[in-house]
Amino acid sequence: MTAVSSLVDLDDVDALIAADREGALRSAALAGAQVRAVAAAVDEAVLVRLADLRPRSVVIVTGDGRSSRAASLLVAALGDRLGVPLVRSTGTPPWIGPLDVVVVAGDDAGDPRLAESVDAASRRGAEVVVVAPEEGPLRAVRGARVMWLPPRIAVRDHNALMRYLAAFVAVLGAVAGGSWKALLPNLSRLADLLDAEAVRNSPSNEVFHNPAKALASGMSGRRVVLSGSSPAAVEVARHGSEVLLRAAGVLVGAGELGDVIAASVRASSVESAGTPNTFDSFFHDEQLDGPPPALPMRVVVVTAEVDRALTERRMAGVPESELLLAESSDALFGGAGAGSEFDIVPSPPGQATLSVLDTMSVLATRLDTTASYLLLMGGS
Repeated sequence: MTAVSSLVDLDDVDALIAADREGALRSAALAGAQVRAVAAAVDEAVLVRLADLRPRSVVIVTGDGRSSRAASLLVAALGDRLGVPLVRSTGTPPWIGPLDVVVVAGDDAGDPRLAESVDAASRRGAEVVVVAPEEGPLRAVRGARVMWLPPRIAVRDHNALMRYLAAFVAVLGAVAGGSWKALLPNLSRLADLLDAEAVRNSPSNEVFHNPAKALASGMSGRRVVLSGSSPAAVEVARHGSEVLLRAAGVLVGAGELGDVIAASVRASSVESAGTPNTFDSFFHDEQLDGPPPALPMRVVVVTAEVDRALTERRMAGVPESELLLAESSDALFGGAGAGSEFDIVPSPPGQATLSVLDTMSVLATRLDTTASYLLLMGGS
């Protein structure tokens, strides 16, 4: 990782582009392309073997990194609402048989755990979908029941969340099912939403009109904690924390909303007790007065429009807090009871609201781009 001077101005387009020698912004902007590539593979009948299958279960075996987080996000968002049991595992369970579908996903084709999982599921007669590079030890594990969804769009490992999530959704959409399939996002529509988010977060857009830049600016030099208003939103918060650390070296905590609220209130009371009432940033001289007091901890809560009112009430007593949400509104900023909030593109015609996975996917992508901007600002 190469960090540049924190003097890079987020509104200086030329400086941002020149600083992005490793293509961090481009990689973060390819979320829609990754989803569209999975949709193209589905159109090519890669998953045709699943068409008439009514599986006993769908088991997702993941390696480290974004595949694991994508599986957790999917289970948190839809696991209790699907018509088929959805299980996340670190290996092929011993009870797997011909009535099951096993999805093996990961970045490392040399991971023996992934190869062993493919081999075990195939030998037991399960239908197997491999969402990993078709190379190394994994490539040697082949069989009539093994279907491949290798990466078609090259991105950094920490920006691959959408590829895995789209692949998992594609598998659930391919198997025979009932009305629960309406809960799954349309991959083409999701790709359009992610592309629209990438346009809004483009370096050419100023901070005030760029949600990712605004979020990066608010995080820079601050202690930040991410949380979520629902299990799926908490998974996005954890994804953001992991990506911010890996991409920009920024330490951002993440946790359940109840824990974060309690910690924030406690931290605020401690800071108030230890901060002189006479501090004035305009007249403060570090050489004479010492370092200035630490800025208060900022809490960013990932949420959906449906949870907005309740989340604002819960955050009413938390200082330095803001909501990170997606809503069907043309406005970029709006008033918030607990803080400021950032909105995304309005819902397409005929869609009053975004689905849970639509919303969480857009916000996860925004956090990816925020990490890229913080990298270019020099991290923290």
